[in-house]
Amino acid sequence: MFGSLGKKFADDIASQVQQKLGEHLSNKASETGTTEQATESLGQVTGRRKALFIGINYYGQNGELRGCINDVHNIKKFLSSNYRIDEVLVLTDDQTSNPRKMPTRQNILAAFRWLRNGAKSGDSLIFHYSGHGGSVKDTDGDEEDGMDETLIPVDYKQAGHIVDDEVHDVLVRGLPKGVRLTSILDCCHSESILDLPYIYTVNGDLQIIETSKNEGIATLVGAGTRFLLDGNKKKAMTSIKEGMKHLMSSTSGGNSAAREKTIKTRSTEAD
Repeated sequence: MFGSLGKKFADDIASQVQQKLGEHLSNKASETGTTEQATESLGQVTGRRKALFIGINYYGQNGELRGCINDVHNIKKFLSSNYRIDEVLVLTDDQTSNPRKMPTRQNILAAFRWLRNGAKSGDSLIFHYSGHGGSVKDTDGDEEDGMDETLIPVDYKQAGHIVDDEVHDVLVRGLPKGVRLTSILDCCHSESILDLPYIYTVNGDLQIIETSKNEGIATLVGAGTRFLLDGNKKKAMTSIKEGMKHLMSSTSGGNSAAREKTIKTRSTEAD
């Protein structure tokens, strides 16, 4: 309909439409959705500050990375230069002379326990991870999309992944009210690695919204825009299928048994 010019810029325009609509729907959800303040004293840290940094380059393995250990050093330097940190633990796979500092599955889980050990109201805990993330089939019915997210330790071939259920159970579950846990996860599938049921808005409130539904609507509108501009049925159908997948996820999710189970079993009083 819009000729060669429309075809040339179809992908860019459709992507912009999809992004802006997604932002609009998210903002509307923020205005009308259910929110609650995360803690009574949001932002107040009066106790200890502990930090755990994990960087894995997977030296000599398939999927070897180059910048993860540098990420750890840079983030650690930035935080230490700007904030008081009382205790620090670093696991990286270049510390071969110290087996306890290697980011193996066992050491990572032990480090989670170290980070939260003795935490009480007013304490601040920081967890930074840079490495591979993955996903595996959910086996306990608490994931709306049927997949658990994972962290991938350096010895994953022998010891396996660390599933988000276990991350939550070891690191998050039972943290006292008033403890602040800040996680920086630089990996694939990172959004729900802590296996929490809620989304934080930018003002620090908890928000319960149908993100899959909003994403599905935005994707479908983007597909329609793309087809209107370039008439490419194949691309349009691919986007439509993706949008419908999100919509189906939201209709079977939202108040689904999986979501209800997650809310009941994965909520925490900590911030």
